[in-house]
Amino acid sequence: MEVLGISLTEWIGYIAMASLLVSFMMKDVTKLRIINSIGCGFFVAYGILLATSWPIVITNSAIICINFYYLFVKKS
Repeated sequence: MEVLGISLTEWIGYIAMASLLVSFMMKDVTKLRIINSIGCGFFVAYGILLATSWPIVITNSAIICINFYYLFVKKS
């Protein structure tokens, strides 16, 4: 499936990239971690759609776990 000549896989990659970029503009660390986790989730999906690109999947899965740890386990 393509939209504007761009595949669904690429769109997911662009959404992931934009989410991560936006997250780094946040002043509130909680918002940063939430938006960053969303972007990482899209990167995990992107890595899987790229015939399972393990470095992308593993790295972003780890970042999601770290973000969840700081959001829910170790609340500041």
